[in-house]
Formats: sequence, structure tokens, C-alpha cells
Amino acid sequence: MSLSVRVLRKIVRNEAMAADPPEIYGWRVYLLACSACFGAMSFGWDSSVIGGVIVLPPFIDDFGLGDPKSKASANLSGNIVSTLQAGCFLGALLASPLTDRFGRKWCLIGVSLVVTIGVIMQAVALGNLGPLYAGRFIAGVGVGAASTINPIYVSENAPRAIRGLLTGLYQLFIVTGGMIAFWINYAVSLHFTGKAMYIFPLAIQALPAVLLCVCMLLCQESPRWLARADRWEDTKRVLARIRNLPPTHPYIEDEFQEIVDQLEHERRLIGDASFWNLQKEMWTIPGNRKRALISITLMVCQQMTGTNAINTYAPTIFKNLGLTGTSTPLFSTGIYGIVKVISCICFLLFMADSLGRRRSLLWTSIAQGLVMFYIGLYVRIKPPIEGESVPPAGYFALVCIFLFAAFFQFGWGPACWILASEIPTARLRSLNVALAAATQWLFNFVVARSVPEMLVTVGEHGYGTYLIFGCFCFSMFFFVWFFIPETKGISLEAMDRLFGVTDSSEKVLADEDNHNEGNTGGQDTKKTAEKGQSTQIETVA
Repeated sequence: MSLSVRVLRKIVRNEAMAADPPEIYGWRVYLLACSACFGAMSFGWDSSVIGGVIVLPPFIDDFGLGDPKSKASANLSGNIVSTLQAGCFLGALLASPLTDRFGRKWCLIGVSLVVTIGVIMQAVALGNLGPLYAGRFIAGVGVGAASTINPIYVSENAPRAIRGLLTGLYQLFIVTGGMIAFWINYAVSLHFTGKAMYIFPLAIQALPAVLLCVCMLLCQESPRWLARADRWEDTKRVLARIRNLPPTHPYIEDEFQEIVDQLEHERRLIGDASFWNLQKEMWTIPGNRKRALISITLMVCQQMTGTNAINTYAPTIFKNLGLTGTSTPLFSTGIYGIVKVISCICFLLFMADSLGRRRSLLWTSIAQGLVMFYIGLYVRIKPPIEGESVPPAGYFALVCIFLFAAFFQFGWGPACWILASEIPTARLRSLNVALAAATQWLFNFVVARSVPEMLVTVGEHGYGTYLIFGCFCFSMFFFVWFFIPETKGISLEAMDRLFGVTDSSEKVLADEDNHNEGNTGGQDTKKTAEKGQSTQIETVA
């Protein structure tokens, strides 16, 4: 057993880690996950860079933002920022049919090119709002599509014992991209002058998209997508390669059998995977409907914590808490990004597959609410006075911003994406994640568009903004307590038993068998598998 596997078994404590062969935790699965997660880095980078750019003096002058404390300036800033989220909403919805039709790998390559085109348009806007809006919208379409495809691809390839860790890399790459963007904004505020101050950070957004394209060319297609396409030989070959085991190994045979049985079960239940059949399967079967609603609600809650309000408008928020100048708030924003990255790493290593998703969401709901309430009450009771030094209570409010970042990464940041990508059935995974991602981007848009005006209009110094987000954080505790089960260490194919879809579907399948004597449409799965791979599917038949 290698040193890395021994360390992994010390960190990740669940039944699957103890039972599964150590060979499956080889370098390939980590490389595959990291390659796909450059799409998430585009998400974090593009979302974070704009918050620093809009406070740079050359950008304010060239694009006519005017007085940053005026309502008109807040409105224009909101429009510039939220255009990306509008494109992301559309991209997330388009991603589901595209990735089901063309596969996870090639869709990720395609969206990387879309993001690159959008970034180029932003960089050459040079004071013209039209190209800036268009570029951010186009880049948003690519980023939104990547936000749907990325977690699907990783969860479908990850071993069950570390699926939380690998799918959670999505969130780690988001915050890493955001951190890099924060520090680039700080660097250009010190070392660049003129238009280059905002052109460079806008242009360098293309880097993660380029890396996504190059790395995905070296990766395999998802074995579960190959199975849905009835490419059985490729399914087993790719599965064996990713798991670093021979195709005849019992672990590969068992996982392959689970994939085939689950796909057969789904096809017998509903039939062909047309759009309306998938909609019927999602909303008329109680277990599937429950999973879709859980995924959507999780993403609403994630955004209503206020995390992207701070991510996007961190320099403005730090100024509101008493920090002055241009460079100082940008420096504080960079520290904020480092805190997020370190916290996310700690969650993925020590909590995602050990403490679990449910308990992580529960305690961080309360912790986030407490720090938001402190910030809001500080701004209300003892607001910072321009020209005076920040009081001790103000410094603790600044610390609370960093604590909020840590608490979010310990739960609501990565755990929502992990759950949304792992709980659906195989046929509904892309649709479920698309709905979750679209919901996330819709409410991200709402937050990005409304927060600048909230900070100006909702109470003195915008104190009500923090209290509103704090109330949402407290309410999320009760949603998790009553509706979210624990999923750590459970295989993707076993989620049906956890959510009860098997119970409601057995009667449907039994009635079908009584009428058809076993000649059901679902047997097409086995027949196709036998036709393409007769010797390997004997165990299935």
C-alpha cells in the first residue's frame, strides 16, 4: 500500500475507504478531477475579478461610474457585475441537453472556448459598455455550462469513498480562482497605471479556460455517460483505466454491474430518455422529486448566505467597515481569498467524507448567521466614521468577514455541489445538476444586482443587508435538520434506496412484468450490452 493511500485512510474514515481496494486511489483519478475543475476556477476567477476592477480609478473614469457612493453608480456597477450571472443562468440550462448528447469531456472543451471569446471581448472594451456587457454575458454562458458539467463529470468518475473530496475540489478551484483574482487586482493597483490597470486583470481571466481545454484533451470520457450511450466496451475499459485495475478484477465487475443494473432499472421504469420522459421521471416519482427540490433549495440557501455579495463586492464592503484608500481594501480582499482556500482544503481533507455533508451544513448555518449579525449590529450601533481610525469593535467586524469565509467553506460552499451531483439517478444527473446550477446562478444574479443598492439604501451604511443574510443563515439550519440525509460513503447507484425511489417504483415494475412476461423495454440495456460485449456481460445477463 502506497504512502498516499495510508495517509488517505487516516484522513477519510468511512466504510467504503476500509473495504475498497487501494489501487483505485491512483494518480489518474486526481488528475482527471483537477483537470475538469479548471472550469470551476473560471467561475471563481471571473466572479471575483470584477469586484476589484470596478473600484480602480481608470475603470471608473473610462466607463463613467462616477461617485461610488451614489445610487446611479451602484446601479451601473450592479449591471456590469450581474451580466455575467445572467449568462451563467442560460449556460447552466443549456448544459444539460448538450452534455447528454455530446458527452461530458467534449462539452467542457467547448465551454472553455466560449469563455475565452467572452474574456477577449471584455479586455478590448476600452470604455465601451456594449462590448463589456456582451463579453461578460458570453463568458457567463461558458462559466454557467461548466458549473453544471464539472461536478457531474467528477462525481461520475470518483471512487465512492472519496467522492466528497474529489467533487469538493470544484469548490476549492472556485475559491482558488477567486483568490488569484483578488491578488491580481491588488498587484495592478500598485504596479500598473492607466488603462492597463483594468485590461490586464480582465484579460488574464482566460488562463483557467485555456488550461481547461488543454487538460481535458488528455482525459477520458465519463464511464457512466458511455454506459448511457450503450458503449459497453468503452465503459468497462475507461472504468478499469480510471480505477487502475484490470477489467476482470472483482471490484471493476461489481461497479460495472451496478451501473448496468441501475440503468436497466431506470429504463424499465420510464423508457427512452426523451426530454418529457425525463421531466416525468423527475417530477412524478416521489424520490426523484424530493432530490430535485433538495438540490434547488440547497442552491437558493447557498446564495442567500450572502457569500457572493462579499466575494464580488469585498473591496466595497471593506471600505464600508472603515478601511480607506484603494490598495488597503484590495489587500484585505486578498487575505479573504487565502482564508477561503485554506478553509476549503481543511473541509475536503477532514470533513467532507468523515464528518459528512449533513453535520457540516448544520453547524456552519449557525456560525455564519452569528458573524453576519455581529457585522450588521456593529454597522448599525457604532458605524465607522470617515477620517477616524477603525475602533476595536470594527476590527472584530473585519475578522468576522474572514470567519464567515471560513465557515462557508466548511459547509455550504462545497457541500451543496457535492450533494447536487451525487444524489440524482444516473439518467437525471445532468438535468438535476443543471437545475441546481441554474438556480445558483439565478440567485447569484439577484444578489449581484441588488447588493450595491442594498448597501446604499437598506439602513445606514447598509447594516440591514447583513441582518437579512444572517436571518437566512439561521433558517437554513432547520431545512437541513428535517430534509437532508447523510450521503458520505454511499455509492451513486445506492442513492435510490436512501431516498426511497425504489419503494415507489417496485410496484410499477411488478405491474409491467405481469403484463409483459419479462419482455420489457428495459431489457434493451442488457441486449445492447450483450451485442457489443458478449463475453463481458455474461455476469449481467
